[in-house]
Amino acid sequence: QVQLVESGGGLVRPGGSLRLSCAASGIIFSIETMAWFRQAPGKQREMVAEITADNRAYYEDFVKGRFTISRDNAKNTTYLQMNTLKPDDTAVYYCYAEIHGSGTYGDQGFQDYWGQGTQVTVSS
Repeated sequence: QVQLVESGGGLVRPGGSLRLSCAASGIIFSIETMAWFRQAPGKQREMVAEITADNRAYYEDFVKGRFTISRDNAKNTTYLQMNTLKPDDTAVYYCYAEIHGSGTYGDQGFQDYWGQGTQVTVSS
């Protein structure tokens, strides 16, 4: 079964940095877009950054210049390097990927997959 597993969240001071990782596991044929979303208490989930299969990266305005998304296709992994963190960055961060994989019923085609979420807290 295809799964996304996230790691790297934690507590950091304002101005600090964190690097989130998200690794896809299972029988995977290809991965198209990979992305990071976040959701703070009382707010809707919002996109943070995404990266295409050919390594084109896109960012929302509130993280441009501070965050960097990347991917390692050999490891089926995406990373989110977060620098100059602000208290407003505090949220649960979720990994997303469009994955062509195989599951219980065989070839599943491209489907949406989500990680379990990892907590990022920015506080002094």
